[in-house]
Amino acid sequence: MTRARLVLIDDHHLMLEGLRAALQETYDIVAMAGTGEEGILTCRQHKPDLVLLDLSLPDQSGLEVIQELRGVAPKVKILVVTMHLDRVLADAAIQSGARGFVPKDADAPELHNAVAAVLAGKVYISPLVPTRQAYRSTNKLRFALARLTPTQQRIMRLIGEGRSSEAIGKRLHLTTATITFHRVRIRQALGLRDEWALLRHAILIRLSEAESRARSARSP
Repeated sequence: MTRARLVLIDDHHLMLEGLRAALQETYDIVAMAGTGEEGILTCRQHKPDLVLLDLSLPDQSGLEVIQELRGVAPKVKILVVTMHLDRVLADAAIQSGARGFVPKDADAPELHNAVAAVLAGKVYISPLVPTRQAYRSTNKLRFALARLTPTQQRIMRLIGEGRSSEAIGKRLHLTTATITFHRVRIRQALGLRDEWALLRHAILIRLSEAESRARSARSP
């Protein structure tokens, strides 16, 4: 029986080695990568069955990598392995095209279960991830957006799609440095402590707006 071919993408060498050690007896680990760009090139070259992907990469968001992989390797299945045990990020990853979401501290049996489930075409979200709640638009989210300039609102929505500062700059015809400056100002305006809090807030806004549009479409 042909063994499934896996690519591992994570910027921590020890994590890559740990994943390889845990999976190599059952699967063929055809390549490992430490950046999003390297991972995308590797997948284009090797055409694996499954990618294990970290969300925190040095050059771009894992959410952006998921979207790019859907273009260059549409048949590859993606399992997110992350330190961020967050339902908002899990839902965003699945919505972007991933098929699974597990924490980095998952034990070996759960990791194998997740890989097997995703390879079988199922969606796997670790039971350690908090239960999903409705992302209804709230006054708090609307007031948050209202504090931002129109340009910052556009940047916020693109951040919610997992876009990097470079990608956002190209979309809006602004320099990467300008986008970085706006990200700092947005964090200050919204009282967000770091970039992950910014990403989570941006994703929450995107999911709440999508849910609002879906409810409107269902209304008579």
